[in-house]
Amino acid sequence: MDFSDFDEDERLIGRERQAEDRDEKGLRPVRWEDYSGQTKAKDNLRVFIQAAAARKEALDHVLLYGPPGLGKTTLAGIIAAEMGVNLRITTGPAIEKPGELAAILTNLNERDVLFIDEIHRLNRSVEEILYPAMEDYCLDIMIGKGPSARSIRLDLPKFTLIGATTRAGLLSAPLRDRFGMINRLELYSTEELMEILSRDAQILSIAIDEEGLRTLAARSRGTPRIAIRLLKRMRDFAQVRGEGIIDGALADFGLNALEIDEKGLDSTDRRILSNIVEMFCGGPVGLETLAACTGEDPVTIEDVYEPFLMQIGYLAKTPRGRVLTRLGWQHLGLPCPEDYEKKVRGLGAALSGEVDSAYPVQLDIESLDN
Repeated sequence: MDFSDFDEDERLIGRERQAEDRDEKGLRPVRWEDYSGQTKAKDNLRVFIQAAAARKEALDHVLLYGPPGLGKTTLAGIIAAEMGVNLRITTGPAIEKPGELAAILTNLNERDVLFIDEIHRLNRSVEEILYPAMEDYCLDIMIGKGPSARSIRLDLPKFTLIGATTRAGLLSAPLRDRFGMINRLELYSTEELMEILSRDAQILSIAIDEEGLRTLAARSRGTPRIAIRLLKRMRDFAQVRGEGIIDGALADFGLNALEIDEKGLDSTDRRILSNIVEMFCGGPVGLETLAACTGEDPVTIEDVYEPFLMQIGYLAKTPRGRVLTRLGWQHLGLPCPEDYEKKVRGLGAALSGEVDSAYPVQLDIESLDN
């Protein structure tokens, strides 16, 4: 089961695109001035784009990776707009045959941008067509079959490929090495999300004050897509339960009604943490056992729930299974056992090499030693 195949329709804080995000396109910035966050990647890309445009050359190929909902498609649109060229959008699973990719490539114009989302899901035969296209701007095609078959090479316009993926580790080395620029998109800070929400609230004609912005931003898991989704839900609460304005009190009331706590955790996140404490005294516990106790699919836990819990330092993986950190105990409002840190250190508290997540794990291991 692939992470992108997971249906999060009932999970408000799911990072994957949902049906209610259909008007998200109208909220996407088309200029750097309207794009908040990702300062490092943005600053570097602006330099490269300006230089390529001055030389009237195609921008080098770009790889964008990171969790869903951070703005990879938006960045591709801004790059194409800044270059003054056309943007062609497709996805890895949509290109099933080499001929389909060949048709897309031959229809590009000089310096055009081709954006392939979920590029790690390309078929291997399709991916091999990309190698000479990215490196030499040419296309090798076989004509005929059997002894009479021959290969011809077609020249392609010099284009820019922007690949986006949530799982950079699944990209093959030959494909990854052909990207000239590789940028990891980071989770957004509360202040950056407040800027995004303020702009989007104006576009959607939603009244919201400073405290309302901060409350929503703080519980959006560092993801603009989730923040925008919560903004729309709070608009409903403001219309029915409030006076049409999203203030701090109303945002807090609405998010509590949706069971989203101050760290952006929902009921399933808290159930996973609680089960580890109540049934296994904080761990370690294996993935299959944890899935059986929570009633969730093991792949769903590993690909959907665990990454964020590890990013914020509530959960850790050891060679013997999952363990709660001190921060995890504190979030549940429970006292951490006195000998718990010693037990965790004995298990090898540093994360083992078995971690295979969509996102890099960021843990404050020092918190286990305090």
